[in-house]
Amino acid sequence: MTDIQTTIAAERTDLLNLLTALPAADWDSPSLCAGWRVREVVAHITMAYRYSGPRVLLGMAKAGGSFNRFADRAARADAAAMSTADLLDCLRSNVDNVWKPPGGRYEDALAHDVIHGLDITVALGIDRQVPLDRLRPILEGLRPKQAKYFGVDLSNTALRASDLEWSYGAGEVVTGTAQDLVLLISGRAASAAAAS
Repeated sequence: MTDIQTTIAAERTDLLNLLTALPAADWDSPSLCAGWRVREVVAHITMAYRYSGPRVLLGMAKAGGSFNRFADRAARADAAAMSTADLLDCLRSNVDNVWKPPGGRYEDALAHDVIHGLDITVALGIDRQVPLDRLRPILEGLRPKQAKYFGVDLSNTALRASDLEWSYGAGEVVTGTAQDLVLLISGRAASAAAAS
């Protein structure tokens, strides 16, 4: 767990530094998450540190049992209620937080931070390359249900990373950088053209 926690903390630190340097106007720019600005994405990333289990369950109950509907409502409400400084302070205070999704793994927590970080940087045109040692555990931990969660069908598809030794599946070959494949697997349409 120590190695993955170190990797997660490094990713959060890089994201914090990037967000701290963002011009104020960029916080209100669209992200790759449909309907969310950068501000909503950061509110969502930090939600895990601010919401207790009972609060999440209550929110889901109010959202008809849908976590996605609850998370969307929470991100929008929190983005409106919290200042940029508040959001940055929350991220800063939780760089070393040992959070993982309920029923998930620490690799899933890393994926959460990496993917949402890319939601911001790719949308803003920031040429940030996530280090391969952070992308590898995400790709190696790939499970078909994860891609299905994002509406991506990997049946009859063979994924091949061009910048590290990693492959997945069988069928029509799709080759791309590890970063592009992480975006593709997570249903980020902006990455589809980068992989071929």
